[in-house]
Amino acid sequence: MIPEEYFQAADQQGTLADLYYATYESFSYTEKSDPLQKHAVVYLPNGYSKNQKYDVFYLMHGGWGDETMTLGTPQSPSAFKNIIDHAVAAGEVRPLIIVCPTYNNTNANGRDSANFSLAMRLTENYPNELINDLIPAVEGTYSTYAASTSKDDLIASRDHRGFGGFSMGSVATWRTFQYGLDYFHYFLPMSCGTSLNEEAIFAAAEGRDPDDYFVIVMTGTEDFAYSYDKGRTDLMRTSKYFSDVDVNRSGNFAFRVKEGYSHGGTAAMEYTYNGLRWFWK
Repeated sequence: MIPEEYFQAADQQGTLADLYYATYESFSYTEKSDPLQKHAVVYLPNGYSKNQKYDVFYLMHGGWGDETMTLGTPQSPSAFKNIIDHAVAAGEVRPLIIVCPTYNNTNANGRDSANFSLAMRLTENYPNELINDLIPAVEGTYSTYAASTSKDDLIASRDHRGFGGFSMGSVATWRTFQYGLDYFHYFLPMSCGTSLNEEAIFAAAEGRDPDDYFVIVMTGTEDFAYSYDKGRTDLMRTSKYFSDVDVNRSGNFAFRVKEGYSHGGTAAMEYTYNGLRWFWK
């Protein structure tokens, strides 16, 4: 449970910044024939300094949303921004950079994400943009553990990078595991209410040390996504790529279910808050 006072502005506040970066239209990405400028909202912790290195968490919105859905904007921060400020100030979460991007393509204001079948296709394509364009834009601008934005240096710093998302953002999280495991250590898929090709996704870990990645799956008992996440985590328990922390303390995945929670903003905030408290400890 998030402490009630965390929803109010903190004494020690981080800042939000607008980041604009160049990428390409999703469906013709490999041809690079249709350039786009896109936008992400970036959270910088209180006292951010270019002389300090920071972990980075990329946090994707769900359906009917865009990059402003979770943290708000620099002009109008959300309640979740206050929660992160308090969690960092209390030492519950290590000072970190949070990046809120969007998988929306040529349509702004969440119109792409409101179309389920289109959003499914865009989230599968999204790792192209994430890996090639967004990560270099973020980590070439702000101080992270990446020594440079070269492929080798981004891969070398993967232990300091995570990706998470709620609902359709959770689909994007699993696609990032599938196609971007070289670049990320931590994953937080929350309330993923659809079937996926799990075996193909899990197989991205073939040949890796099981300690090389960590996944926390979260949902609620009253969430329509519960049955999907329960089935997925049952598969994870029988997969050679995963070990449940509730069975093996040194395992690499956890399944956490909130009694009474359904599919909505309160759940998304609490799951993200708890996931960030777990990572980088």
